Amino acid sequence: QVQLVESGGGLVQTGGSLRLSCAAFGMLFSRTAMGWFRQTPGKEREFVAAISWNGGSTYFADSVKGRFTISRDNAKNTVYLQMNSLKPEDTAVYYCAADKSEFRTVVSAPYQADFGSWGQGTQVTVSS
Repeated sequence: QVQLVESGGGLVQTGGSLRLSCAAFGMLFSRTAMGWFRQTPGKEREFVAAISWNGGSTYFADSVKGRFTISRDNAKNTVYLQMNSLKPEDTAVYYCAADKSEFRTVVSAPYQADFGSWGQGTQVTVSS
């Protein structure tokens, strides 16, 4: 059974930084593309960033491009989201997700339906 456990969320001031982590269990992590999504109350969950199975390619939403980076450590079965220059509009619950397929290369924003497993989410709050 796949389990994704996010951590690293919290309260930060505008302009600050946070690093989210997502530890994966029960899956072939090193073969699986990973993604980060976020959701605010009353809005649909939206794509933030994705990374290919081997870390060779990444893709970001326009709203976070240049501020966020995504990386992975296949030896630790963990994917990270480094968030810099945070803005109040980045406030959301952040979810990591594992691709349903293996060996996917990320060349565009993936569909949420491409992901078969989700974490429980971690709250990020950016104060103005």
